[in-house]
Amino acid sequence: MSNRIFQSVVLQMKEGTDRVIGVIDAEGTVVACGDLSLIGERWAGAVEPINAAESGQVRFDGRTFKALSSWGTQFDYACFVQGEDDEAKALCCLAAVAFNGAKQNYEEKHDKGTFVKNIISDNILLGDIYIRAKELHFVCDVPRGVFLVRQPEPADPAMIDTIQTLFPDKQTDFVLSISETDVAVIKQMPEGTEGKRLDKIAQQIEDRLISELEIKPVVGIGTVVTNIRDLARSYKEAQMAIEVGKVFDTERSIINYDNLGIGRLIYQLPTTLCEMFLREVFKKNPIGALDQETLFTINKFFENNLNVSETARKLFVHRNTLVYRLEKIKKLTGLDLREFDDAITFKVALMVKKYLVSRGIDN
Repeated sequence: MSNRIFQSVVLQMKEGTDRVIGVIDAEGTVVACGDLSLIGERWAGAVEPINAAESGQVRFDGRTFKALSSWGTQFDYACFVQGEDDEAKALCCLAAVAFNGAKQNYEEKHDKGTFVKNIISDNILLGDIYIRAKELHFVCDVPRGVFLVRQPEPADPAMIDTIQTLFPDKQTDFVLSISETDVAVIKQMPEGTEGKRLDKIAQQIEDRLISELEIKPVVGIGTVVTNIRDLARSYKEAQMAIEVGKVFDTERSIINYDNLGIGRLIYQLPTTLCEMFLREVFKKNPIGALDQETLFTINKFFENNLNVSETARKLFVHRNTLVYRLEKIKKLTGLDLREFDDAITFKVALMVKKYLVSRGIDN
C-alpha cells in the first residue's frame, strides 16, 4: 500500500478540521499525518488494543484509533484522530470511511492478490485480464495449483493467517479470504507438477490447521493450469471436488478433482434423469428393499474387486454363505454382482442413490 495515497487523503481532510488526523501501520508506525513532524514515529503500545478491539474504536494516549478493513485477523492500517472526545470519535469514523475507500481503490489497481481474487470470482472480463496483468507485472504463463480450504462452522478467523505462514511469498503465492469458512490458495508450481505434489501441499495445509487451531478442514484441489485465464476454471473444479466428495466420499478430507471419477458426472445430472435410471435398473424391487446387512456385503464385495473368496474372508463368513447372499441379491434386483456389467450397473446405481439422498430425494 502506498503511503502517499493516505497522505493525500489526510491533506484534503486538513482543510475541514484543526484536529490532527493520520494513519499508522501494523507495527504502530505513523505513515501519514496532518502533522508532518509525527511521520515516522512509532506508537507500539497502540497495536495490541487496536487488534483486540477488532472493528471498534480505541482511545489510547490522547488519540482515537480505528482499524481499516483487512483480510487478516490483525489490522494492516489504522487511522487516528487527536483527542478522545465525541468529536474525535465522529471524525475517526468519517476518516476510516475515507481511508478505506482510498485503500480499496489502490488495491484494485495495484494489488496482485485482489487481481487474482477477481479472476477466480469471475469479476473481471477476459479481455481485461492481460491488460491488468501487464500493469501489475504479473507473470501469466506459469503453472499454478488452486486449493480451496473449507473449515467447519463455527469459523475461526485465524485460519487465513495460519495458512499464510505456509506461503510467505505474497508475490507468487496468494492466500485469499473467500467467505467466513472458505480460503483459496493459489500457488505457483514447478513445471511438470503431478497430482501427488498437490496432495502433499493440501496435506501440509490440513496438518498446520489441525496442529495450530485444532481445525479439521476439507481441502478441494483443482487441476494445475498454465495460464492465468484458467484460474477461474481450476477454482470451480476445487469447489466441485469438495461438493462431490461431500456426497460420495465423506471419509476423505482432501479431494482432488482429477480423482472424482464417475461421481463428477453423476453430480451434474438432473435429478429427474437419476430417478428414471433407478426405476429402470431396479424393475423388480426398489433399491430401498435391500437391508443394511445386504448393502454392507455389496460394498465389501466391491472393495475386494468382486473376488468372492477374499470378500468372504474379510466378512468372516464361509464362501458358500457369501455365494448364497449374492444369489439372494440377484433374485431381489435381477443383477448378478459376479458379472462385471451387472456389478458396474449396481455400483453406479448406489452412487446415484447417494446423490439423490444428498438432494433431499429419498424414494
